[in-house]
Amino acid sequence: MSGGYANEKPPSSTGSAEGDLTADPASSGFFNTDFKRHEDLKTMLDSNRDNQKLEAMKRIVGMVAKGKDASDLFPAVVKNVVCKNLEVKKLVYVYLTRYAEEQQDLALLSISTFQRALKDPNQLIRASALRVLSSIRVPMISPIMMLAIKEAVNDMSPYVRKTAAHGIPKLYSLDPENKEQLVEVIEKLLADKTTLVAGSAIQAFEEVCPERIDLIHKNYRKLCNLLVDVEEWGQVVIVNMLTRYARTQFINPNKTDSSKENKSFYEDSEKEEEEEEEREKKEPTYVMDTDHRLLLRQAKPLLNSRNSAVVMSVAQLYYHCAPKAEVGVVAKSLIRLLRSHKEVQYIVLSNIATMSIDRKGMFEPFLKSFYIRSSDPTHIKLLKLEILTNLATETNISTILRELQTYVTSNDKEFAAATIQAIGRCASNIAEITDTCLNGLVHLMSNRDESVVAESVVVIKKLLQMQPSEHKDIIKHMAKMVDTITVPMARASILWLIGEYSERVPKIAPDVLRKMAKTFINEEDIVKLQIINLAAKLCITNPKQTKLLCQYVFNLAKYDQNYDIRDRCRFLRQMILPGEKPSALAKYAKKIFLATKPAPVLESKFKDREQFQLGTLSHILNTRATGYQELPDWPEVAPDSSVRNMELPSLFDEPSKPKVRDRKKVVKKEKSFYSDESSSVDETESSEDEDSDEESDDEAESDNEEVDESSDEKSSSEEESEEEDSDLDEKLAKFTGKKKEEVKVKRPVESDESLDEDSDDEDSSVEDSDESEEEVKPKYKPQPKKQPKTKEKEISKKKEDLLLDLDDAFGPNGALTSSTGTPGDMLTPSMAGSLSNMSISDKGMSATSSMSFVQPTQIVPKTYELLNKISGNGLCVSYKFTRTISVFSPKMVSIELMFTNNKDDAISAIKIGDKKLQPGMEIQDFPEIDSLGNGATTTAVFSINFNDTTQPAKFDLCTMDQKFNVSITAPVGELLQPHTMSEGEFTSQQGKLGGMNENSGMVKLPENKRDSTSICKCVHTVANVIQIPSQSTQLFQFAAQTVATNTLTLISIKKTDDSAKVTVNCEKMVIGSMLFKDLKSIFVKE
Repeated sequence: MSGGYANEKPPSSTGSAEGDLTADPASSGFFNTDFKRHEDLKTMLDSNRDNQKLEAMKRIVGMVAKGKDASDLFPAVVKNVVCKNLEVKKLVYVYLTRYAEEQQDLALLSISTFQRALKDPNQLIRASALRVLSSIRVPMISPIMMLAIKEAVNDMSPYVRKTAAHGIPKLYSLDPENKEQLVEVIEKLLADKTTLVAGSAIQAFEEVCPERIDLIHKNYRKLCNLLVDVEEWGQVVIVNMLTRYARTQFINPNKTDSSKENKSFYEDSEKEEEEEEEREKKEPTYVMDTDHRLLLRQAKPLLNSRNSAVVMSVAQLYYHCAPKAEVGVVAKSLIRLLRSHKEVQYIVLSNIATMSIDRKGMFEPFLKSFYIRSSDPTHIKLLKLEILTNLATETNISTILRELQTYVTSNDKEFAAATIQAIGRCASNIAEITDTCLNGLVHLMSNRDESVVAESVVVIKKLLQMQPSEHKDIIKHMAKMVDTITVPMARASILWLIGEYSERVPKIAPDVLRKMAKTFINEEDIVKLQIINLAAKLCITNPKQTKLLCQYVFNLAKYDQNYDIRDRCRFLRQMILPGEKPSALAKYAKKIFLATKPAPVLESKFKDREQFQLGTLSHILNTRATGYQELPDWPEVAPDSSVRNMELPSLFDEPSKPKVRDRKKVVKKEKSFYSDESSSVDETESSEDEDSDEESDDEAESDNEEVDESSDEKSSSEEESEEEDSDLDEKLAKFTGKKKEEVKVKRPVESDESLDEDSDDEDSSVEDSDESEEEVKPKYKPQPKKQPKTKEKEISKKKEDLLLDLDDAFGPNGALTSSTGTPGDMLTPSMAGSLSNMSISDKGMSATSSMSFVQPTQIVPKTYELLNKISGNGLCVSYKFTRTISVFSPKMVSIELMFTNNKDDAISAIKIGDKKLQPGMEIQDFPEIDSLGNGATTTAVFSINFNDTTQPAKFDLCTMDQKFNVSITAPVGELLQPHTMSEGEFTSQQGKLGGMNENSGMVKLPENKRDSTSICKCVHTVANVIQIPSQSTQLFQFAAQTVATNTLTLISIKKTDDSAKVTVNCEKMVIGSMLFKDLKSIFVKE
């Protein structure tokens, strides 16, 4: 055995175990020029033994795969096309496909062999021969290629037909005159029903005749339905083609939304409203084409593909062709791709950066996915930073700013600089945090890193251009830093600011010019230009102090090495320091140099990329690449859809759905309309659950159909509830041994007493619990009226101790009542409410009596208009915030609605309809108002969870025959609820919430607002807070928490003679900033 191993030959360098090292020139001697190259392979190819030929071909194909040149073996290889061994023949065709274009003359000698191979019984040989034939780039043989492709299109094998489709673009590039014949061939291939051919046929269509949309019409539905089964490469091609097809054949699904957003707001003008109604009548309501819906429905499963190119193509289809409400489904799939390689991440993030400019809501739930990791390369970091900035809103800005603060300290200088620019963009886009960001950037100016300081100065300069009058101190601070900052761009920015706003700092500006004149010679060119500009501007505004300095600077610049500086100096000298013959422009020097300049617009770099289709090379490069096809505009009127009706397989018809819907409608007519309130609540809950399931199954239906389905399903849910009740009766009869009629369970529909009980002041939850007990024990007779009387006595005893009692807060109709008898007035919360049940000793009383504390005052809640007489078509609706704890959830804000009917007839079925809420928001509906008579007024209370944002809660207010789109925005003070604490706790928490979480400023108080009662009343008017006792009589402290997230909010007002310092501390920076502005405005208001 050992001898056998010893005699074996070592493997050769080309990968074959039978190769001889001495015979292989590539491995024996690199510097020997006497050998004949690849002689051993040529000998093996000329051999009569198939195994030697196979071994030689394996080695040759191995060399080709490694990128080595094997073109000199072409004559020896091409002879073996006629070899009868199937394995050898396959490898020969692989080699010929690679080198046929380079060795065209030798390939032409064997063309007859290739033609014979097109008739071979093996499909792989037929396909390989066609592939080699189409790779010979000689115009002379184009007729032969055309015949071969026409024959291959009718081949029995789908693999051969696929290869024919690949050959079509090659023949078209070789001889474009054959286009008409090739279009006929493509038409045949498009009609092919196999999934293997579909992708290749569409690729041929895209390269030869993309303008011939008429070829797609009859195959459109087939392509949509085959989409899931086509190979990944074909899916990408088909989806991209269908995106352009959809843009030419269907109308814009978002057209109505854009027109609503752009319309002007003239609610007071009756003529405008009449014109608008007429316009709406003329414009038909949008109903999505069934073929449009088919495309979106069939493409949706591809979002789960493992291929990132497929996911990206579906994402761009939804972005460009789907209704805005449905585009959000692609977000989760795109976020999944961020776990892939960094090359894929770059492409995906580039597309998300473009999508997030207009559609922030899509990616807001996935904000944390864009947080930057230390392992990310710089180009990925910059893209994630771009997206985070695009997604910044009033709701999440505090989270994003906290994240950006950590990025500023990064060792990556380019990334740190980009972060500071991002902070500047956030500050310019969201006005509430501009001051906070400016203060943060000023702190960064004391950073040790020069690049951070320089970028901060540049960003501050841009922000100050937006509101220079308010930030005089920052300009002074920057002027002092001229000596320490060495980065040229930062120095130039400071000098420009001082020159532009020299009137704000008249004493500092001349001194800065004096210092700069000393170091003029040693400065960089960009700084020198700004020194010259500064000298010119100061000479215009303050000639007494700066004229000589200006002359000195101009003289230095006159002899500078840089010609730009010399030219600037000559130009400015004639304007600023004219001689005996002043130029005509010298008169207008002040208007020219000190004209107000527009503030720079800080926009996303991806703003201008929207012109390119997502997922394309042009979009990534931000320039038109060769072969890029423009995305067509939507047509104003939809083309005729009957052109696609030629070939609709019966497999995809769904005749069963209309029948089910018809059956449900019949049942609905038989069902009685009126039912008890509690049963209607249960029915709506069950119908809502079914609606959500139905929506996921029937995404292909239009919006109108979905509305019909949801209304029909309510009737089906009523049937189910009746069946469940009858089952319950049967089970109870078995259990008790009595007849079904005797033990029939008491239901809300059958009880007449529930209507009487609704009129009592008793809470509904108490009644429900009592009734549930009676239903379980049917032997005892129910006594619903006795228990509420005893409970009313117990409640009346406790009312003295309770500051806010839910039973007193809401009247019989859900209206807000007050303890003082004045309807709608609110008692401000105070420490007295929490201390009323505690026994306090005399010492304790004497201690608290010295504290600053104001007794509770009555606050009249502000009433807001929701619908007026004109917009509500006779129905007036107003609302106010009750500042009571919501009975539905502690995270909700309680709101009282007041309905007034100004119509001649009654309004019936007033309720809340569809809701269009921001993520995290929710609405608890008020009970439906059955009827509101002429001139009648009623109230209802409902609750909204605003999720601690000032974003509007949009919903539909519906009556029997009308629907009104309305929205409610909560003032920031109504998002708070009182929070008790001691003075020591207040001080410690205020210390923790400093820096960017603090907003403070001085306010001059009018004479009628300088006493303690007026100050407290102003604060309570703005916000729902509680006063914290203070040792100082001049210090007023208030505390609260946000309703949704319990974020602590502190207000302190330190009064002096005729002014007060207002300080607001809150971790949510937007809430803190807006609350501070509201307080400031109410104090200043006379």
